[in-house]
Amino acid sequence: MLRGAALFGVFLMNLVAFASVSIMATEQQLLSLPTAPYDFTLLQVLRWLFMDKANTIFAFLFGLGFFLQMRRLEARDVDFGQVYLRRLGVLLVIGILHLCFVWSWDILHLYALAGFILFAMRGLPTRDLLGLGILLALIGRTAQKALAEFYPQGNWTGLPGGYTDEDVLHRQQLSANGDYGAIVETFFDWVVVDYVASGMIIGWLSYVLGRFLLGAWVGRRGWIEHARDCLPGWRRVRGIALLSGLLMEGSAILLKWASWLPQWPHREFIAECIHLLGTPILATGYVAAIVVGFEGGAARRWLAPFAWAGRMALTNYLMQSLVIAFVLFGVGPGLALAGRIGTCALAGIVIVAFALQVVFSRWWLGRFRHGPVEWLWRWLTYR
Repeated sequence: MLRGAALFGVFLMNLVAFASVSIMATEQQLLSLPTAPYDFTLLQVLRWLFMDKANTIFAFLFGLGFFLQMRRLEARDVDFGQVYLRRLGVLLVIGILHLCFVWSWDILHLYALAGFILFAMRGLPTRDLLGLGILLALIGRTAQKALAEFYPQGNWTGLPGGYTDEDVLHRQQLSANGDYGAIVETFFDWVVVDYVASGMIIGWLSYVLGRFLLGAWVGRRGWIEHARDCLPGWRRVRGIALLSGLLMEGSAILLKWASWLPQWPHREFIAECIHLLGTPILATGYVAAIVVGFEGGAARRWLAPFAWAGRMALTNYLMQSLVIAFVLFGVGPGLALAGRIGTCALAGIVIVAFALQVVFSRWWLGRFRHGPVEWLWRWLTYR
């Protein structure tokens, strides 16, 4: 359920962010849409509720899963190191192929790379997992922001890509032409320059690894596995983290985007600091709310569909990339709607597409033990 809920949030923010200003649309194009005022309002709501929270939960669960797998395999006298490292190697290959040929914002390769580091740190004391996890999570986000400011985005020395209106229109033209090879080449160059050569990958790696360590810490404490025994504590965490996280993230959004607030020096910097702290707090509140809901009655029934999608998270994540490509690019049957579709329509597409994924996942799991890509991953791992 946790993984499925996080998957929905990741899908929503990936499509909305990729279709936004400087990526696949210009500001003038989005402002000219008849839904522009509603799109802007909804975008701020999505930033408040989902931005960075969904991927925080997703990464947290990877670290949690790492610890649970390690304990289960060792209990069966299986060589955990050999199996897990092979598992990460397969994930890395899948992620690189996905990154190069389908989705330039792929996260799987980062998960694999951070997973190798997490494996090397598996013997750390519990207290160190927590401290280092918090430190890396904060440093990672700060490093991303610092590198983004330091590196002159849009100055590409002749390489395709970038964030200017001219760059965006170039990508839209490639999309309209349906030139898959040129699109792949353009985004590959973009990844090499803006992500690898700029050092941004280091910031993202720290960001992910910090959340992995926090997930491993919670796994070692047993708070998810024995959630019913810890229910009073989960309820307290839910109340405190949800309220404080929503207030902090709401304040950050207002400071950064509300035009009616007075201007003062460092206002955006203060907003970023609040967001830096508010994101993991609100994500913690979401996790606690789902854990408490899982142990309840009506809430558990409402949350059940997320579990079907969550059991096929890898398959569904890759399918979501195809949906994003279909909506924004004109390759094959693609709609090439980049620059011609706003946040409201994009959110509607995500809700419908995710609902179809839930239905498909339930149908598939009624016939097979694992999702198709999950089966391939297990087959290549366990041979």
